[in-house]
Amino acid sequence: SVYGRPVIVKLFSGVVYKGVLGCLDGFLNVVMEQAEEYVDGKYSSRYSDCFIRGNNIMYIAPDDS
Repeated sequence: SVYGRPVIVKLFSGVVYKGVLGCLDGFLNVVMEQAEEYVDGKYSSRYSDCFIRGNNIMYIAPDDS
């Protein structure tokens, strides 16, 4: 299972979120914890909890780094 594990979520806008996957539903809506936001490859912000709407997501991948 990927729940509780580090993931990378890339949006169609190019923004990338790295954090711990809390929840995922059938529409690909994602809840992340300890999320870091990267804009143009540069660190931007940190969020303790983060909700991302599924229709904005290009992909979700495990973060093995």
